[in-house]
Amino acid sequence: TVPITDRKQLKLIPESRLNAKAAQIYEKIKEKEKLSNDTNKLKEIKEIGKKIEYSISEYFEISKIEDPTLNFDWEYILIDNDKVKNAWCMPGGKIAVYTGILKLTKNLNALSIVMGHEIAHAVAKHSIERQSQAVTINIGTQVADIFLGGAINKTRNTVGQNTGIDIFRIGLLNPFGRQQETEADYLGLIFSSLAGYDIRESIKFWQRMSDKKKGKEPPQFLSTHPSSKNRISNLNNWINEVIVKYPPIKA
Repeated sequence: TVPITDRKQLKLIPESRLNAKAAQIYEKIKEKEKLSNDTNKLKEIKEIGKKIEYSISEYFEISKIEDPTLNFDWEYILIDNDKVKNAWCMPGGKIAVYTGILKLTKNLNALSIVMGHEIAHAVAKHSIERQSQAVTINIGTQVADIFLGGAINKTRNTVGQNTGIDIFRIGLLNPFGRQQETEADYLGLIFSSLAGYDIRESIKFWQRMSDKKKGKEPPQFLSTHPSSKNRISNLNNWINEVIVKYPPIKA
């Protein structure tokens, strides 16, 4: 069950295994990527992260719920790449922010929204869920194809060759991805609020993001992410409730 949202999810892979693999990949990324020497920005990122870390643990302790970040080994890096407007959090709390996203966040409140969202993916164990889902899809498809004489793969290949579209990815993985993204938006908003940031800034941030993507966003059914328009609509519906139900937890 995902903490707070109580959504049921499938977990077939041990968290410890995925966390260990993520830590190895994170080290390789630190070696390969150009890390920023902007110590002030990195300090801001770490301060936001520490506040979110603390507020998450305190919230679950107060709520008498097992802390999903108990086995996290938190770490933060700032990657010097203005072309990449992104941030991510690997399983186990390994976080990277790209300098490109800072041109859109513009302030600490918006940066907390971005980081809260990425941390929410790790808290909700979305990577474990996706890996588990991939296992069940592969096994289920193979078994079904045996009984159907290979019809599934033939259809998949035919559609793919004619349209360049993978019907499994669109029909199964993308909606699942959008569900996770929406859940991370909601949880991230909560974590940012608990950490004491102004979550109303989330609307302004996504408006800036939408303006940046204008005319470049694919149709939502082709994407693993909700459209910016839907995202802004969701946030507008959640903000007041989150401010009331999840006020800041003071250190």
